[in-house]
Amino acid sequence: MKLYLDHAAATPLDPRVAKKMQAVAGCSGNPSSLHIPGRIAATVLEQARNTVAALLHAQKEEIIFTSGGTESVNLAIKGVAFQKKQGHIITTQIEHAAVLETCKYLESKGFSVTYLPVDKYGMVSVKALEKALRKDTFLISIHYANNELGTIQPIPQLAALAQRRKVLFHSDACQAGGLILDVEKLKVDLLSLNGAKIYGPKGVGICYKRRDIMLEPLFHGGGQEQGWRSGMENVAAAVGFAAALELLQKEERKQEQKAIQLRRYCIQTLHRKLPDFVLNGHPTSTLPQLLSVSFPELDGENIFKSLDHEGIYVSTGSACQSHLVEISPVLKAMGLAESTARGTIRLSFGKDTTKKDIKVLIKKLVAVVGALRKV
Repeated sequence: MKLYLDHAAATPLDPRVAKKMQAVAGCSGNPSSLHIPGRIAATVLEQARNTVAALLHAQKEEIIFTSGGTESVNLAIKGVAFQKKQGHIITTQIEHAAVLETCKYLESKGFSVTYLPVDKYGMVSVKALEKALRKDTFLISIHYANNELGTIQPIPQLAALAQRRKVLFHSDACQAGGLILDVEKLKVDLLSLNGAKIYGPKGVGICYKRRDIMLEPLFHGGGQEQGWRSGMENVAAAVGFAAALELLQKEERKQEQKAIQLRRYCIQTLHRKLPDFVLNGHPTSTLPQLLSVSFPELDGENIFKSLDHEGIYVSTGSACQSHLVEISPVLKAMGLAESTARGTIRLSFGKDTTKKDIKVLIKKLVAVVGALRKV
């Protein structure tokens, strides 16, 4: 039996999304061309843009299609920074590598960056953000939900503070597809999303940019995407992204309730079977489909490999850093003891995950942890 429990890294393509993409596979024209095939492709692309804009409560000209979450993050942060030329950026110590590495790069170009600490749950404090603000602060970038812990940040409150201080606010929402994605309610100026996290195609994402914000493009060329992102658009991928986001928003309530029940059952069973495990992240403000659990004095890499050998696919943290042997920077920032942090694995359920799957997981996990403790 094969059991995939790493949906936080990538979700499978929804068959309904694939069907929508196949329906436009014949759009062979370049959307920038003026002939009939080009105009057809352009029309299909704009329909996808309109769908995404409506779902986010944005304007269609505020949606930029990209190659994924990483590009969207880079376009938002670098695009604003290169317009400003100099100044101060605020982010957190537990952002995805796409944000952290971009900020480190900007530091090498003369920008100043403050990396906010988090509490033991991985939560950012509004007061800490307010204290970190400076006269030259021009951008704040804080993720909506953490990809390792599942902790959901108070984005509306954080963004409202930025708004009052006339500072732009960007949020990496790639891990938050099932949450409220309404740019008006969130009060964000820029937002990044990734198709690979919402049962859409890989290699596509969007960057929401409030219409009055100027960006320096990362790519220069034919001026596609209203000049913000040159390069021929992937029409089928854009259609797939729009379809996936629409399905996710329609089924959000149903999937959320199912995930909450699975999470509760998993935690309760772990408490009975492996009572000394540690649950990481916020107890209530968290993604229901994601669990970060630690087994003190054990090595998470060994747990991961043993489960992998049994056909159960989990992760030790962010997929973008899973090849590293160091302790996760996220767990370090939370103040988790090294002996506990080393024994951490991440479980992330999908919409097809069942209670039976959780039973199989825990049975195997109990056997693996028991065997490793004997060693």
